[in-house]
Amino acid sequence: MKTVPIHLPSTVFSALRKNPEEFVQEMRIAAAVKWYELSEISQAKAAEVAGLTRAEFINALSRYRVDFMQYTPEELAQEIANVD
Repeated sequence: MKTVPIHLPSTVFSALRKNPEEFVQEMRIAAAVKWYELSEISQAKAAEVAGLTRAEFINALSRYRVDFMQYTPEELAQEIANVD
């Protein structure tokens, strides 16, 4: 895993009432949700970026009111084919 330093004003943590670690985790989730919503990354990749399991990421999508079905017809067919 690659570590990337991000410099944030110390006042931003109180905006969400989170400590720095919780704030960074929420930033990861928010970024992953938005990139997924814009169809820039897959659901699996978004879950990885967010540091969540796919089920946890789907719950995060619900919390952010983003539809979990962002598939093209081809992607949906591939997902169905991969169901065990």
